[in-house]
Amino acid sequence: GSHPDARTEWWYATGWLAAPGETEPRFGFQVTFFRSRTDVARDHPSRFAARQLIFAHAALTDLGARRLRHDQRIARAGFEVAQAAEDDTRVALRGWRFERGGPLEASVYRARLASDSAGFAFDFELAATQPLLLQGEAGFSRKGPRPEQASHYYSQPQLAVRGTLTRDGKALPVQGRAWLDHEWSEEILDAQATGWDWIGINLADGSALTAFRLRRADGSALWAGGSLRRPGGAVRAFAPDEVVFEPLDRWTSPVSNATYPVAWRVSTPAGVHQVRALLADQELDSRGSTGAIYWEGLSELLDDSGRRIGLGYLEMTGYAARLRL
Repeated sequence: GSHPDARTEWWYATGWLAAPGETEPRFGFQVTFFRSRTDVARDHPSRFAARQLIFAHAALTDLGARRLRHDQRIARAGFEVAQAAEDDTRVALRGWRFERGGPLEASVYRARLASDSAGFAFDFELAATQPLLLQGEAGFSRKGPRPEQASHYYSQPQLAVRGTLTRDGKALPVQGRAWLDHEWSEEILDAQATGWDWIGINLADGSALTAFRLRRADGSALWAGGSLRRPGGAVRAFAPDEVVFEPLDRWTSPVSNATYPVAWRVSTPAGVHQVRALLADQELDSRGSTGAIYWEGLSELLDDSGRRIGLGYLEMTGYAARLRL
């Protein structure tokens, strides 16, 4: 459930989709709900006081059409318009919903939303196949040089996806694999941080790989971290000096003029891998909700021989402008 006393919170579900029986991805998808505590006093007398804001982003990467579609929403919590329940994962915003059911270790998440403007709709079930993955130190994930620059953070990797994807009114049964992050914090970004680079990758052998770094304005790493969990194994958390992101290929957005590295060499205790975007143009303009322009897209993980060993999402923030939370 949500943690309304924390300033910032998000539920992030990303993954790949294909037709039933296929293993090659046709689509990538993102469903994200954010909750933000404002500075409006709790004892404010108005029922319309915006003490909590709920945002949502949804995106569909169509690899065949080489196109990204996306939409966004925002509302104050309450009035049956927007909510983030405290007892369990159950967030909703103007008809868009993301919720969890079942025992904890057998969680089944449901994502349901439709966007007339972007021409897509999701009705997906995301079923846990592995236990929760606690990031950092038992779920406490440092994000900067000061201890308070941290978040509570767990992941649900290797979620089995099935459901219906609708594009321009045409329904398509789909299946695939997804990753869920749930994170909440009072403070994350150091004053020197302009943004971050992050990957969450489901490996073909059942492993789960996370790596991230916080960047200064000159592109150098302020902080870094991540984790690896092999199937049935313990989580191996990464220290800041064990994670290195090196940009390879770059792409410049014709919309924002921001330049993003869409291919990386990522070195961690799990080895040296390449991360490559399956579509360069996966930039999202969320200035109508959270206020940021960022890059979030379906990507592949390659070993040192160039063989694909995993699929997941790459996120890059702070390239168009400094990220503010």
